[in-house]
Amino acid sequence: MVSAAASAAIVRTADGTPLKARLRRVDRARKLKAVGLVAPLFLFILLTFALPIGTMLFRAVDNPEIPATLPRTVAALAEWDGSGPPDEAAYAALVADFKETQANKTTALAGKRINYELPGTRSKVVAAGRAAAKLTDGPFKEAMIAVDPIWGERDIWVVIKRAGRPYTSRYLLAAMDLQRDMDDRIGRVAPNQAIYFAVFVRTLGISLTVTLATLFLGFPIAYLLATVPTRIGNLLLILVLLPFWTSLLVRTTAWVVLLQTQGVINDALVSAGILAERVQLIFNRGGTIVAMTHIQLPFTVLPMYSVMKTISPTHVRAARSLGAGPFLAFWRVYFPQTVPGIAAGCLLTFILSLGYYITPALVGGPSDQMVSYFVAYYTNEELNWGMASALGVILLGLTAALFFVYNRLVGIDKMKLG
Repeated sequence: MVSAAASAAIVRTADGTPLKARLRRVDRARKLKAVGLVAPLFLFILLTFALPIGTMLFRAVDNPEIPATLPRTVAALAEWDGSGPPDEAAYAALVADFKETQANKTTALAGKRINYELPGTRSKVVAAGRAAAKLTDGPFKEAMIAVDPIWGERDIWVVIKRAGRPYTSRYLLAAMDLQRDMDDRIGRVAPNQAIYFAVFVRTLGISLTVTLATLFLGFPIAYLLATVPTRIGNLLLILVLLPFWTSLLVRTTAWVVLLQTQGVINDALVSAGILAERVQLIFNRGGTIVAMTHIQLPFTVLPMYSVMKTISPTHVRAARSLGAGPFLAFWRVYFPQTVPGIAAGCLLTFILSLGYYITPALVGGPSDQMVSYFVAYYTNEELNWGMASALGVILLGLTAALFFVYNRLVGIDKMKLG
């Protein structure tokens, strides 16, 4: 009787299917539809964002050159204690590897990797490879030392053994002006070789200066856009968005024309009598900051404008009616409500400025190049993907650290982009 009563109490659809089962099927279909709609975007983010960052992280520690070109030598050095030159077996393995690299034309690749840690050895490795290809009988130790005395020294064998590991910290250490000595101890590079710490400081300094400049110039613009009548505000907003209609390269080239010694700005200053002679406004830090500030200004203005637009003018009027002066009403009532927009605009501008390449390359001088310049240099000129990736990883780590500090001090939940 109980089971019959319970069965009668079950609500069914017109075709006899229990209502709960039908609802579960409908809910499952809705979820599958949502996943299908999101899947293209997820795949796009995976291919264009997550995968490149993962590849960069891997290349920063990947160490394929020596294991691929000198595998027998790496295996022969596995038990070597590093106290002096290795035994005959290691030299025989080296000769065998060199014969194969000569046939595959990869000797220069091994020499290039060894040269990273022992500058000046690339040509010696290439010459040794050509000589080793002609050797037929041992002993190979004496023969290789006769080709070049460097093969009787401990250092090059230490480098080969260390570079024979599939993964290395060498590029990350070099990106922080650190290195391992021949006893595998980490220390700072020579002062005349320490360049990357200064480059990172320069990058952060320029980015911070540009961010403060855009805030100083952009806050009044955003306030004006938010407080004028809508028709005028829309017209002014078009002017703010106008730079987006031209490419970054065109805007940077325009500043080259304006700032050069025979450019428009110098002509105007000299004609007005402000300057007695023309000054250098380009290929220096000032020109770089001016051009970057102009390019980044809309990125700071728009988040501030979107927040200011939501602030009711009655708040300030209420403060004024309670006795507050114009400045006090603005500073104590209006300005605190704009902080989320200021934070969003400044954070966006700062992060974008960290990766600038074209503008400093065209407008700045040799001492104004940022981290991105060296990433491009190692990618396009040196073909040293490990070093380029390591610099990118350090920059990514700095950005993440600053973002974490911002989240702890201000709170990412308070940031508004619109």
